[in-house]
Amino acid sequence: MEFLKKQFKQSFKYFLYFYSILGFRIFISFGLSIGVAVLDGLGLAMFLPLLEMMGGGEKSSEALGNLSFLLDGLDALDISLTITSVLLVMLVFFILKGIVKFIEGYYKVILQRYFIQKIRFSQIDLLTDYNYKSFVMADSGRIQNTVSGEVNKVLGAYNGYFFAMQGFIMVMVYTGLAFTVNPQFTLLVILGGSLSNLLYSWIFKKTKSISRELTDSNHEFQGLLIQKVAFFKYLKATGQLKDFSGKLKEKVLEIEGYLKRIGILSSFINGVREPLVIMVVVGVIILEINVFGGSINLILLSLLFFYRALTYLMNLQNYWNAFLANHGSLENMQEFLIELESGKENNGQEVFKGFENEIVLKGVGFHYREAVILNDISFSIKKNQTVALVGESGSGKTTLMNLLSGLVLPDRGIITIDGKSIVDLDRTTYQKKIGYITQDPVIFDDTVFNNVTFWAEPNEANQRKFWKALEQASIVDFVKGLPNVENTRLGNNGIMVSGGQKQRFSIARELYKEVDFLMMDEATSALDSETEQLIKQNMEFLKGKITIIMIAHRLSTVKHADKIILLNKGEILQMDNFEGLASSSESFKRMVEAQEF
Repeated sequence: MEFLKKQFKQSFKYFLYFYSILGFRIFISFGLSIGVAVLDGLGLAMFLPLLEMMGGGEKSSEALGNLSFLLDGLDALDISLTITSVLLVMLVFFILKGIVKFIEGYYKVILQRYFIQKIRFSQIDLLTDYNYKSFVMADSGRIQNTVSGEVNKVLGAYNGYFFAMQGFIMVMVYTGLAFTVNPQFTLLVILGGSLSNLLYSWIFKKTKSISRELTDSNHEFQGLLIQKVAFFKYLKATGQLKDFSGKLKEKVLEIEGYLKRIGILSSFINGVREPLVIMVVVGVIILEINVFGGSINLILLSLLFFYRALTYLMNLQNYWNAFLANHGSLENMQEFLIELESGKENNGQEVFKGFENEIVLKGVGFHYREAVILNDISFSIKKNQTVALVGESGSGKTTLMNLLSGLVLPDRGIITIDGKSIVDLDRTTYQKKIGYITQDPVIFDDTVFNNVTFWAEPNEANQRKFWKALEQASIVDFVKGLPNVENTRLGNNGIMVSGGQKQRFSIARELYKEVDFLMMDEATSALDSETEQLIKQNMEFLKGKITIIMIAHRLSTVKHADKIILLNKGEILQMDNFEGLASSSESFKRMVEAQEF
């Protein structure tokens, strides 16, 4: 039984994937397709008695074989069998077919939009809940390519799959109608078609393989493109931009090569399909008439159905090849969403309402893969204390800040906030109480006001908070001098302002928020000495009013901290205030002397 289940899941894994997103809606779509085919087949069946009557033959229900119930039904309704009545019945069938065809097409559009919406929403939600540790170890090129470029290809795979399934249903319906009329002729055509399908199987397998290689190349191209944009200034300044562009061009040629091979295979299918099918049909007709003595009337009606089936068979093979051409993107999307799901943040349920007492770390350890970053870290932070993390590069300062902000969770030990484990907290509610300022300022391509207030309503109260935050960040005079003042756009990643100004806008954003913690990771490193001094004065103004945790290489920034934690290779060397460390720690003393202040 387990074997059968496994085989079923393997054979229908793509259907099950689409079903997991669309549910019962799939069967409604298939039902409409069957309705179109049946109505079309019944309309076509009326051609045969019509041709017989127009040729002067007798009105006979036997001409329809097992579909004779159509003419018997007219007799039962006391409708005389005339050319006019047959034409009207035929017209009714095709009008009904047109109505169902419209509903089918409209419903497919609804399903397409629903499918792509579900995919995009899944990506957005899962990326939102993706834990930071998994994110930093993920392939950024793959994330970029999957979230943007791959979505339309997945839609192409979806369309290819479902149009192929529709084609399959239509072929089955028309083949069933043909079988009802002439079973022997139908079986011979199916046998011939199955033999010719061996060629298509090889082409489909080849297309599927190329599709996967194409997806991998697209990931690599997106990764290189991200790096070119991110490192543009460095590459330009060092004359290596053209060399790096050469790598991008090589990847483009590789991608185009895969697309060309898929195109050739698709063209080959289009070229040989119809001749092959007609060859099978002609051979079967000759065999049926000359060997089995079949009725030409029944063969003619069967051919009408097979002609329709042939059209949908060609569509089926076209769409199936289109599905396989995007198959790599579909598999990548499935794997990507599974990865996001497996890296989902394990958020706690305890709502954080505000910082009341202290943060305590006991025996905290953390690692990335095999690399140990922090080991046996223990200390506490009282409410409204200013705490500084100092140490050489690679000592673990930023990772410790990430732990304190809930971006990552400890692999060993425990962090409690007011006695509650950070693991049990709803960390979204906790992080909303954090102002976070990084070395690389975050600037959105929007106005000054929206950057600082995070798109708050520009009412009087928010305006007052906005200008106060600008004053505390020492950038109020600069904003007042801008052409559109607070409504001036800052450009992509703040291209319209300097590095120091970007940092001050970033600081203003955090000061605008009503937070319990202000975490600063090298927040003043991009500022000139005068601006840094102004912000230090503002930070001193906040001292004792808010809990401040900062990382700084410039030790002058942390001179007035209540507690300085000196880190070395992921461990705490010493903890004290500035004067205490300067007198008791040789390592800290050397750092102070090196900065000459």
